Amino acid sequence: MRRILALAIAVASVAAASMAIGQSYPTRPVRIVIPFPPGGNVDVFARVLYQQVEKELGQTIVIDNRGGANGMLGSHIVANATPDGYTMLNVSFSFAVNPSIVSKMPFDVVKDFAPVTDVALGTGYLIVGNPRFQAKTVKELIALAKQQPGKVRYSTAGVGNGQHLTGALFAEKAGVDMLHVPYKGGGPAVTAAIGGEVQIHFPAPAVGIPHVKAGRLRGLGFTGGKRLASLPDVPTVAESALPGFLADAGWHGVFAPAKTPPAALKRMQEAIRNALKVPHVRDHFLNGGYEPQGHTPAEWEKLFRADLKRYAEITRIAKIERR
Repeated sequence: MRRILALAIAVASVAAASMAIGQSYPTRPVRIVIPFPPGGNVDVFARVLYQQVEKELGQTIVIDNRGGANGMLGSHIVANATPDGYTMLNVSFSFAVNPSIVSKMPFDVVKDFAPVTDVALGTGYLIVGNPRFQAKTVKELIALAKQQPGKVRYSTAGVGNGQHLTGALFAEKAGVDMLHVPYKGGGPAVTAAIGGEVQIHFPAPAVGIPHVKAGRLRGLGFTGGKRLASLPDVPTVAESALPGFLADAGWHGVFAPAKTPPAALKRMQEAIRNALKVPHVRDHFLNGGYEPQGHTPAEWEKLFRADLKRYAEITRIAKIERR
């Protein structure tokens, strides 16, 4: 009887503590680790989103860019952080891809993290070319790549990154051999295309659109199901060259260290969900080719675990060897 009573008291104490955290959290600045360099896809969206999240929470959000190893360096920092709700990870879906392509992960994406919410789902990637590159359309790109196997170089934010998977899928469906050149993040990858180090890049629309409109890059195609409203003259790959081709840009999601109080997870999820409903934030995502999400921690956990299996199959199709 005493054991039952003690257990009941313990459970009640934990519940009370969790409720207290939920009511008071956060009482100091929250660090959001972005495991990629500044200027990339995840970073561009996060800087707009968390300005609004600050208002929702009434506390400062400190964005900490820790690029390297396709997001694993920054993710490792969060896995080892104190699980108090004051350090969280804002990452791309490469987080779900890495377990399928890395033999010795420095952490377990399921056991060492607590899902918070999915921020947004990308509708597709742009295919852009250096303005001096002779191919001006997707058809011309395919024709040139067939004439010169392995000579056309395309940059991505890293091995196993969504851009890499899309590039590999495009090459397979088009029947061409292109050289993949991975960089340490989306910012350096797009800079490489602008500077001519590579001819082709697969940026998220939010990153690629400004460069296309400024003439620094040429828009060849879009891998999504329909044209982007902000680039109506750039056709989809399916309509211009490869009927039926479709490749989304995956998700951006938020995770916390395992054992972070559920109330803190819920509070952050609600703040992000509310921020995504604010017109200028929502429009920023939509215009950049991403659909705002904001699922609860429990809903997001189910979606994330399903994607671990889905991306394992995609990496197999893309023939990405474990490293």
